[in-house]
Amino acid sequence: MSGIDSSAPASPDSALLVNFSVHSLPSTRDAVALRRTERGRWTMVLILLVCAAPVVASYFAYFVVRPQTRTNYSELISPRPIPATLPLADLGGDAVAPSSLVGHWLVVVVAGGACDGRCERHLWVERQLHAALGAQQDRVDKVWLVDDEGSPRAETLRAIGASMEAKATFAPTTVLRTRREVLATWLAPAPGRALEDHLYLVDPRGDWMMRVPADVDPARLKRDLDRLLGASAGWDQPRR
Repeated sequence: MSGIDSSAPASPDSALLVNFSVHSLPSTRDAVALRRTERGRWTMVLILLVCAAPVVASYFAYFVVRPQTRTNYSELISPRPIPATLPLADLGGDAVAPSSLVGHWLVVVVAGGACDGRCERHLWVERQLHAALGAQQDRVDKVWLVDDEGSPRAETLRAIGASMEAKATFAPTTVLRTRREVLATWLAPAPGRALEDHLYLVDPRGDWMMRVPADVDPARLKRDLDRLLGASAGWDQPRR
């Protein structure tokens, strides 16, 4: 009939669908808030990166930024912090806190008090390496960890400036006693080698991070140390 609208009436469901579709569109205000949230997240990430520990930046600079120019002589070790329970004592028997070794680079020799030929060579390399650092000497300490009950010879102590009567013209080596079984939970030799075969490089946080090859080449070791000192400038401290 002409007076009757023949089109089907809109169903309630279709009206709800239209209404839902319209109201589900994001508003301009929501879009702005979303962009602002994303910017805030990126800003937080940048702040965290800027505030990261300087040591992370120095390792990144040394080991990542210029890998094509890096030829490590020493073996890089996943950093191992010095144990807070590592027993240390000076030659007089007084206890020394492991934390006293933190704050500067360490070149570490491990050997018994008798100090055989290998030990003497390591102490000599340690001394020569330190002398060759020039103005950087105050950023590096020489350490001899005596891991037995043997008594170091007087002439050895004089040679490294560690005897009471020695008037060294160079910085003395720090000589400390420790227990080998506890020391072995921190430092470790290469497979098939003994603990005494290597020199060990410890960073200013107290982390052992490089093992020097046996039969050390002093010139190549110095290049390693020069790179480390350059990468860490500004976050280690002069010697005590």
